[in-house]
Amino acid sequence: MIKCILFIFLQLVCYVFSNTPVTAQTEDPEFTDQIENITVPAGRNVKLACSVKNLGSFKVAWMHFEQSAILTVHSHVITRNPRISVTHDKHRTWFLHISNVQEEDKGRYMCQINTVTAKTQFGYLHVVVPPNIDDSLSSSDVIVRENSNVSLTCHASGSPLPSIKWKRDDGSKITINKTLEVSEWEGENLEMTRISRLDMGAYLCIASNSVPPSVSKRIKISVDFPPMLWIPHQLVGAPLGYNVSLECFTEAHPTSLNYWTRDDGDMIHDSRKYRSDNSVGSPSYKTHMRLTIYSIRESDYGTYKCVAKNPRGETDGTIRLYNPQLEGKADDVNNAIDPNPPRLDKGTKYQSSLNEIDKSEQKL
Repeated sequence: MIKCILFIFLQLVCYVFSNTPVTAQTEDPEFTDQIENITVPAGRNVKLACSVKNLGSFKVAWMHFEQSAILTVHSHVITRNPRISVTHDKHRTWFLHISNVQEEDKGRYMCQINTVTAKTQFGYLHVVVPPNIDDSLSSSDVIVRENSNVSLTCHASGSPLPSIKWKRDDGSKITINKTLEVSEWEGENLEMTRISRLDMGAYLCIASNSVPPSVSKRIKISVDFPPMLWIPHQLVGAPLGYNVSLECFTEAHPTSLNYWTRDDGDMIHDSRKYRSDNSVGSPSYKTHMRLTIYSIRESDYGTYKCVAKNPRGETDGTIRLYNPQLEGKADDVNNAIDPNPPRLDKGTKYQSSLNEIDKSEQKL
């Protein structure tokens, strides 16, 4: 390849400078300094210097060795690349200018003098490129069912080749499997087995290669599962005229439709008698259901159901509301309610305690 480049170079020199008079010179031209190896970020401008003494009538050329391309001869630009130019300093130092450097510009650059036996020297241009994550080759947000396996991919380019690590956006640990949890995971692929609702959330793929800035991609994992219910108090006692709150806690994803019914199956709607509230917990797949019943009457005693439905399934739970005075639960009432008589114009809120439930279940 070198012989081919020399041959082309000599032909170009003969063609371009055939009319240049040749004068005798006693000393052959020599390089005075080596070409400096340069590292430059993509997008910057760079200048390579080739210093020569005793050049006389000889000519200097610049070539890209890996591309077998002659770039300049003396003060003439040969290449059609508009980003290439050449200048010189009193015929001693010849500068090759490359503007808006691209990754394909990297490689060995050869400065050559067209003596009978051509004299050459090389300098290396190393182009560094900050990391870039290729969305088309990387994972996007995923929805999976609980207990299934998940595989995420993050592909990044850059020079040097970026390293990739994974972290959870909220700082919690990554569960690789049931026996391995890590704060971060290195590698292009993140594999998780038998994923659970606790693994739901945003994951960050971070690519870095010592060339700022590092970049990241946020990938959200949603874990679908049917609703589950937890009822802290399945038996609630409250006397006539009091207000009472019934509670259910649900977990579901996608978010469930939550509502209350009486034992006859009729849905309970908000009114002067009832108010239902749903509070989203943390994590967001948790919901606190609360049904408040105002000014309890005899007809309000009985069974209430909290119901949760989503596309993955449905479930319900039962709470029984009773009058402790009629059922001989005086001890329960004393433990659970305000001993002051209720004022029905303002209402007194009543909520059973866990002690009351335990005692009630023992007496039933």
